[in-house]
Formats: sequence, C-alpha cells, structure tokens
Amino acid sequence: MKIGELAKIAHCTTETIRFYEKEGLLPEAERTEANYRSYTAKHVERLRFIRNCRALDMTHDEIRALLRLTDAPANGCGGINDLIDEHIAHVDTRIDELQQLKAQLRTLREQCHGEQAVEDCGIVQGLSEMDVSVPRARHTHLG
Repeated sequence: MKIGELAKIAHCTTETIRFYEKEGLLPEAERTEANYRSYTAKHVERLRFIRNCRALDMTHDEIRALLRLTDAPANGCGGINDLIDEHIAHVDTRIDELQQLKAQLRTLREQCHGEQAVEDCGIVQGLSEMDVSVPRARHTHLG
C-alpha cells in the first residue's frame, strides 16, 4: 500500500509517517519500481503500536526502547515491565506537579470575590506579587 493508504488506515498524516521513519520508530518502506513507498500490514501494526504509546504520553525514547524489546519476542518481558513502571512513576510525578499547580490557582482564585474593577482584582494583584524568579524544577521525563 502507498503512504496515503497507510495514513488513512492508521488515522494519521503522511507527515507523521515520514517523521516516525526519520526518527527510526517506523522502518522505512520498500520502494516500488516507480519509486513509491510500499507499506505492509507490519507497518500498520507498528504504527498503531507507536500511536497507542503516544496516546499514553510516552516519549519517543520510551517507544524506541519498547520497540527494541518487542523486536526480540522470545526474550522475557521484564524490560517492558520496568519501562512501564518507570513511566508510571513519571505520571505520578506529573500528577503531583499538577496538584501543586491546582493549589496555587485555587489560592489565587480565593483572592478575588465578586465583580470589581480589574485594578482591584486580587488575582491580578496576586499574579503581580508572585515570586517567579526561580523556575520550579520539573522532575518528569518530559523536562
């Protein structure tokens, strides 16, 4: 099948497919005599796997590591379990960060009650007075 057909089946764009090929996530397709890429069912399966991993917020490096592990199907799945456990830890860290962010936003929201002029708004004053000179450290795999 041609790249457009693969994109349609996989519900993505041709640019996404080319990007994944360039990143080494999706193997390059064979070429026809007319120099068109020719994709197979294996490409559909791999692209679906990659897209599902992305839907779980996995990085390209994590997906690459998973693909290396799945390319050796006779090996044990301990490495896969380790990778998923690590990703869960990243998600837990991000949840903590988001809960802290939510608490900060609630604190700001509590500084303004009712309708008043913007110049008297407690939220605006709070934002103006916040100390953001030191960026908060993020400890997730996304940086």
